[in-house]
Amino acid sequence: MKGNEMYIVLLLVIKIVVATDLDCGVVPLSQWGSTPLNNPVNLSKPVHIVVIQHTVTGQCFADESCVKLLNNVRKQHVDMLEFSDIGNSFYIGSNGKVYEGSGWHVGAHSKGLNSKSIGLSFIGDFREESPTEQALQAAKDFLDCSVKNHNLSDDYDLVGHGQVASTISPGAKLQSLIETWPHWRQNISM
Repeated sequence: MKGNEMYIVLLLVIKIVVATDLDCGVVPLSQWGSTPLNNPVNLSKPVHIVVIQHTVTGQCFADESCVKLLNNVRKQHVDMLEFSDIGNSFYIGSNGKVYEGSGWHVGAHSKGLNSKSIGLSFIGDFREESPTEQALQAAKDFLDCSVKNHNLSDDYDLVGHGQVASTISPGAKLQSLIETWPHWRQNISM
């Protein structure tokens, strides 16, 4: 390979790595949803609060089942709960993938916190069982990458949904796990 060709290949590799790094490996809504997000309002960044939740559905271990579950969640949020669109910012599949919901836009996941937090929802029911190691690692990697990309503040607060609302979400098993994470807080100012 000549010098110019090698330079172009190197630039392409750098561009691919940077693009992957910037989106933190998130599967965009455009790849799994049938329509774009309704009425997106950008969150002010960096975001300072992460609210961990669960979907109280079955788990999904492959893209096909995760996409089906997410489309059902989206339909329920719009049709039954009358949200403008899917409520949580991001969803974590048992397959270790992060799926974009409302993304870095104002969602409908935690009343009183929607405009200053992201909702990170694990797909499944984690009252009596823990998420897969792949899902837990995907969440941690996503949060670390989001700090690196200045979407999350480096001193963000992480809470379970039940800490800020009257709910059993994210489930007792998942709540006990996130309480060991470095950014978990007992209390946050709303």
